[in-house]
Amino acid sequence: MNVARLAVLGVALAAGGVAAMLMGGQKSVPTIIQAPPPPPQIETDDVLVSSKELPMGTVIAEGDLTWAVWPKASISEGAIRKSVDPNIITDLKGAVARSSFLQGEPIRREKVVKAANAGFLSAILSTGQRAVAINIDATGATSAGGFILPNDRVDIVRIVRDEQGGDTYTSETILKNMRVLAIGQNIQEKNGEKVVVGSNATLEVSQAQAEKLILAQRVGQLSLVLRSMFDANKADDESENRDEGGLTIVRFGVPSTVSKK
Repeated sequence: MNVARLAVLGVALAAGGVAAMLMGGQKSVPTIIQAPPPPPQIETDDVLVSSKELPMGTVIAEGDLTWAVWPKASISEGAIRKSVDPNIITDLKGAVARSSFLQGEPIRREKVVKAANAGFLSAILSTGQRAVAINIDATGATSAGGFILPNDRVDIVRIVRDEQGGDTYTSETILKNMRVLAIGQNIQEKNGEKVVVGSNATLEVSQAQAEKLILAQRVGQLSLVLRSMFDANKADDESENRDEGGLTIVRFGVPSTVSKK
């Protein structure tokens, strides 16, 4: 090997060594990963809820109500907040549930009432309404086979003998979309029972409707017709139920309405 080749080889080895030294001496630059911003803090408040299922008419006792953390933005109007009424659980002992509550359902003020000096039924009546009982067949023949339950909605059909007498009868719907308060002495289905049998039904009505029902029962037979739960809030039924200011006269067992004007 001549001197020129040895010189070239030496220069190459020296350059490689220097490059290796430079590479080994360099420090790797760490990659900086920015942390994501913290999620926005949700403001909450404690809302009064039922700690178990409370049927309509339940007298609220210790352990029936509790507080639940609720997002402030989702708290509906009428809900009871701990920040406003911290002692409300104690205050509501002995109150009556005017409607049913599911477990964990927020308690609304209008759905509970203190009834220390009032009967139970008057406590669950809507403001301005009356309760009136009508006779029904205990076998269910006039109450949809016994499948009408408290808090259902019904139409009321009257059957009367026609004006000519004899064996001819006519039927007409005299009231629509009436709320059932009780069947017999049952104001709530018991133990999941889907059939309630009784000899009378108690309905929530206005004063004028109560007078109409009592007279209709005197001169004919009344039957309850169960409505679909999806028809419970029809406005046209309410307009048909309004008192028209007529006077009902019964002649020979046949009712007729005469205008008071």
